[in-house]
Amino acid sequence: MLKRLFASLLLMFTAGVALAEQPLIPAPPQLAASAYLLIDAHTGQVLVEHNADKQVPPASLTKMMTAYIVSEEIEKGSIKETDLVPISEKAWKKGGSKMFVKVGDKVPVIDLMRGVIIQSGNDASIALAEFVSGSEEVFAEVMNQQAEMLGMTDTNFKNATGWPAEGHMTTARDLATLARALIRDHPEHYKIYSEKYFSYAGINQPNRNRLLWRDSAIDGIKTGHTEEAGFCLVASAQKRGMRLISVVLGTESDDKRAAESQKLLAYGFRYYQTHKVYSADDVLQSERIWGGKEPQVGIAVERDVFVTIPRGGEESIKADLIIDGELEAPIKKGEPVGKVVVTLDGETVADVRAVAAEEVEQAGFFKRMWDALKRFVMSFFQ
Repeated sequence: MLKRLFASLLLMFTAGVALAEQPLIPAPPQLAASAYLLIDAHTGQVLVEHNADKQVPPASLTKMMTAYIVSEEIEKGSIKETDLVPISEKAWKKGGSKMFVKVGDKVPVIDLMRGVIIQSGNDASIALAEFVSGSEEVFAEVMNQQAEMLGMTDTNFKNATGWPAEGHMTTARDLATLARALIRDHPEHYKIYSEKYFSYAGINQPNRNRLLWRDSAIDGIKTGHTEEAGFCLVASAQKRGMRLISVVLGTESDDKRAAESQKLLAYGFRYYQTHKVYSADDVLQSERIWGGKEPQVGIAVERDVFVTIPRGGEESIKADLIIDGELEAPIKKGEPVGKVVVTLDGETVADVRAVAAEEVEQAGFFKRMWDALKRFVMSFFQ
């Protein structure tokens, strides 16, 4: 039998207060861009979207995936930041934006990462692709495998640079998914995206993301441009415990992609907030456990629970703890026992597994028999 238990006291709200009037939020800005998206990086909640699932060429935004895969390889121990990468003729000859490596150079992986992220170097991207997978073509296959693993369902990569190629496509939604993974999975390498300059071979180049100079809260991520893609920018900023990710595609100029991104981010920070409902170590309540050495077990959530809400709208949050029937010992710490459903004005905004907060061992024979008898008697009164 499912037991529904209301956790509103833990949220310090009452059912009456939960009916409070919601703050008013104006319509989001309309941008001069072919597609755009704004999400909360903590929760993944979409705040603004337009043509977010339209497939478009990503240009150098592709290099976000190139850098992500290199970070993955470093984390796995397959390569090291200090490994020296030989520069091939193919990498050296590639046109477009460059780090200005030369054939025969041996460049540390971490320097090439900066060349990809800060200088948007096509040469650095190809060099890393060849070092990781043997060729850029094989690396593109790895990129697509990684995209599938991340849930980027409308993306297909043909190369490591974003150089125009038939079928090389993605969407604003998939790029936001990738940006979220960059920030979440590789925070140390993500710091590179906020660096304003990188110098190699005596050539000092600025980061192409203009927003890094306009707002100290902005710490990434990547620009892109081709004639077909237009001017594009994936940006991220953090204020007051909230991190937003914006994706702006197909604008008419470098300045426009920055200005339109600022509009999205300003709107999100002005009218929304990230609210932490529970921490993973919060014991929500204690629940009866049968046949155990202890009569009760604490219930917690398996991870921190964040929700995106209108600024000032905490009073409209409600949380329900649903236990999957009666609990029996033995039970291990972290074992699933139900779920916590968080709603905002009746709409589900988070659904997280509830788990045992501690281990409870099975009791001895006589204690188990006594509990079994009590359960049998109590069943007649349910």
